[in-house]
Amino acid sequence: MRKQPQQARSRATIAAILQAAAHILGERGWDGLTTNSVAEAAGVSIGSLYQYFPHKLALIDAVRRRHFDDVLAILETAADGRLSRVRRIEALVDGMIGVHSRFPAAHRVLLEEAPRGKEAGAAHDRFAAILHRHYEAIVRANRRGASFDTHPGVAARVLAAAVAGVVHDAASRGTLQTQSLRWELLNLVDAYLRAGA
Repeated sequence: MRKQPQQARSRATIAAILQAAAHILGERGWDGLTTNSVAEAAGVSIGSLYQYFPHKLALIDAVRRRHFDDVLAILETAADGRLSRVRRIEALVDGMIGVHSRFPAAHRVLLEEAPRGKEAGAAHDRFAAILHRHYEAIVRANRRGASFDTHPGVAARVLAAAVAGVVHDAASRGTLQTQSLRWELLNLVDAYLRAGA
């Protein structure tokens, strides 16, 4: 971003811009997204958009970073040792379903079509490292038995890949909001975390 918003009104403008960008990205794909269409959908002038985002790649990098922040907030809650085991697992599953239910088509475009700006690679690497630490904390908070004591890092990667795979596949199929998917994902996470018992 060109500048960081200081006032509530500026933050609301940026939120509207990013929401519009995610919506258009999901509907029209990378090639169909323009800064003009985003400004129009957000109800702001093109000058206001350029005040924060110099081009559409910067805009998409911001959409991607916002998604990263949302995912990490969910994982932080799911690793909270003050919650019961059941609540932690529900926080993980419900949170991941919730965050990927907003503009599910946009997630596919971000993963498969949209290029990354210069700083996006470093942002992704930071996200991946923090994500792994959170998943490792989830494994440690919920472990049962010795198997996770020796390989919590491997268990964290397996759990992260399983959850991401199920959620991304369901988002692409339009089944993310079904109760049966939620139930199966809850069972998958619970069974995996109990595997060492």
